[in-house]
Amino acid sequence: MRVDPTFETFVEGRSTALLRTAYLLTGDRGHAEDLLQTALLRTARHWSRARDAPEAYVRRVLVNLSRDRIRSLFRRPREAPMPPDPDSVVNAVDAGYEQVTERRVVIRALAKLPIRQRQVIVLRFFEDLSVEQTAEVLGCSTGTVKSYTSRALASLREVLAGHHQPTPLEVSHAS
Repeated sequence: MRVDPTFETFVEGRSTALLRTAYLLTGDRGHAEDLLQTALLRTARHWSRARDAPEAYVRRVLVNLSRDRIRSLFRRPREAPMPPDPDSVVNAVDAGYEQVTERRVVIRALAKLPIRQRQVIVLRFFEDLSVEQTAEVLGCSTGTVKSYTSRALASLREVLAGHHQPTPLEVSHAS
């Protein structure tokens, strides 16, 4: 398949941001990479249609693929996730520990939201889209976007209010 040079330029310039969007929609790096790869392949096949607004086109494909993924997950037997073990952190805390912990807390909180609310939050606040742009990507009304945003933010406030700041781990010194 011969690829248009403008598509290659688009992929080089925007793939990192689109991968972030895919990650926030799925909550898993591997699934996000697969989702983005599939979205870019579909976009390449329809580049003549997508060329005018390629980022919006890819976002729409990402949202649709994430919906399909969720639907397929509900058709399969549930997998039990490995339990997170915060005690496995080695005795020392590096400078980025708190930032990484905050990211994990936010990602876990996002994962607890229903898929449509998560999509609205990702598109509105992580992708910085307007209410109208989000409604267009999701194929719904602006009122629905506002409603989902309100519910999602209330849920996130509730989940994050229960989270307390991590305390630095004490380093025991050998005597």
